[in-house]
Amino acid sequence: MQPSVSAKNLQKTFGDFVAVDSISFEVEKGEIYGFLGANGAGKTTTIRMLCGLLEPTSGDAMVAGFSIKKDPEEVKKRLGYMSQKFSLYPSLTVEENIDFYAGLYGKDDEFIKQRMPEVIKYTELDGLEKKIVGDMPGGLKQRVALACAIAHKPEIVFLDEPTAGVDPLLRRRFWEIIDMLSKSGITVFVTTHYMDEVEHCHRIALMNSGCIIKEGTIHDIKASVFKKPIMEIESEAPVEAYKLLSLKRGELGELSIHGALIHLIPTGGMEQAGKVIAETLGNAGIKFSKPENVEPTMEDVFVNLVKGSEADGK
Repeated sequence: MQPSVSAKNLQKTFGDFVAVDSISFEVEKGEIYGFLGANGAGKTTTIRMLCGLLEPTSGDAMVAGFSIKKDPEEVKKRLGYMSQKFSLYPSLTVEENIDFYAGLYGKDDEFIKQRMPEVIKYTELDGLEKKIVGDMPGGLKQRVALACAIAHKPEIVFLDEPTAGVDPLLRRRFWEIIDMLSKSGITVFVTTHYMDEVEHCHRIALMNSGCIIKEGTIHDIKASVFKKPIMEIESEAPVEAYKLLSLKRGELGELSIHGALIHLIPTGGMEQAGKVIAETLGNAGIKFSKPENVEPTMEDVFVNLVKGSEADGK
């Protein structure tokens, strides 16, 4: 079975600026494939090329069996796209917006009539069909935007930062909907800068400065980046504790702060690191919990990989 998306040496430059730097990857049918990276990493530019909206400078990609360079119009017919700034019509109702976008893809009234209940059910908008979109909160507007993106029954859905600005509870519900789409056979290509969200993806690609610096399953990436556990310290004064421990990087290793928690990737033994932490924070009168070994988060992974790629000059 051929992949839903297959990119080879895909590159986009704007003058001297390289936005996407010769990336290659494949996405299988029904897979949730995540593009993770900070703003400006090249995620949106990649999606716009894959959707046939932006011509690549070099390289090519096959999307739903068609070349984005040779047949961009054929590509557009077979995908759904939800951009960061999806243009809903605020004065129209939920079903009027869905009807309009399905019609843009050439779907007739009979198709839309049969498809409407499916889309409403998928996106959990039951009972809101007659609601004016402009009167709805942000999280529900995002669901309407998704409903419009899948109204014409696409093979592949591209979601660019679909949960940006949405509260954590609604973000979780949105990902449950994405999971349902995947299980129905639709390929979902999603970008995000929320590190916790990638746990929902089957595979991910980590981007930095236009390059893919790591690709694979969450488990495999974590295992390849960290050969031993991370030490976690909780403190009542995390910023002060972080600053003090940062002065001991040579003895401790790499440090990062996550709210009230400090994560340490020790260069030496765990026991030795624990002694340095206890002495440093104890002498400063800063209260802290006993360091514990924890599984690395994707934020730990990303920080570690970005530092490594920058050190290599990538």
